[in-house]
Amino acid sequence: MADFKVNILGCGSATPSLRHMPSCQVVDHRDRLMMVDCGEGAQLAMRRMRLKYSRLNHIFISHLHGDHCLGLPGLLSTMALHATEGSVTVHTFAEGAELFSRIIDFFCRERTYELKFNIIRPERAVIYEDKSLTVETFPLYHRVPCVGYIFREKPKLRHINREMIDFYNVPIVRRHAIKEGADYTLPDGTVVANHRLTTPAEPSLSYAYCSDTAYNPLVAEAVKGVDVIYHEATYAHDQEAKARPRGHSTAAEAARIALDAGAKKLIIGHYSKSYNDETMHLDDARSIFPQTIAANEGLSIDISE
Repeated sequence: MADFKVNILGCGSATPSLRHMPSCQVVDHRDRLMMVDCGEGAQLAMRRMRLKYSRLNHIFISHLHGDHCLGLPGLLSTMALHATEGSVTVHTFAEGAELFSRIIDFFCRERTYELKFNIIRPERAVIYEDKSLTVETFPLYHRVPCVGYIFREKPKLRHINREMIDFYNVPIVRRHAIKEGADYTLPDGTVVANHRLTTPAEPSLSYAYCSDTAYNPLVAEAVKGVDVIYHEATYAHDQEAKARPRGHSTAAEAARIALDAGAKKLIIGHYSKSYNDETMHLDDARSIFPQTIAANEGLSIDISE
């Protein structure tokens, strides 16, 4: 099982269609689930993808348009019915926290978990951190305040070289520090360099979620060096004139962001209902950034591949 993957629950845009669900993804990092946007039908999509409510503790909302957040009341109510324990933190703007707090308090008075709200702003900031991962916001350029999210693994521990550890009789109590990069001093004062005691750690990975936004080179700067980028691609080239006035991007613009950011892979989504398939989107994006895949409901993407 992958340690870091993204599950696509919905990749449609604001107007409902029979082909796609509204925006919703679940990032799975070492079996801990974090939802990004929560469009209508999110709770059903979780069931279809066999994602457990009990493992979901954080929900990150990019902006307060209905296709990105109106699934919250149903999802949080269902989690209470399933006797979810612990806490659930919704990361959203102040207006969203006030609105959803009142809605959830009305429909779900008897919760089995603690509901928390973490207030975000359209700025670059680390808003969540645990022992292995950080989540940071960065501003996007939509018609209302909007943020993207970067999920970034912290540096991983180096691997013990068992043969050398045994050769120098390194005590167990010192081994964790050595994994973190410390040298080891022998009883006679000789310093054994860390690289002689360990082998390199696996590279840390990162994933950026670029929600609704008009094309802006500052987005590429914000996500520079990220391994995998999701970027909205509401329109193909045939409707390019609609994109900027509506605060959206084309597939080609999403590809330029990925190229300029130095990403390894691009995922496009948030398709307009006016398209019957994503062939044109993919052709537009791959002509600029060949490592592009089209989001689709039920798709799971391993960030390490």
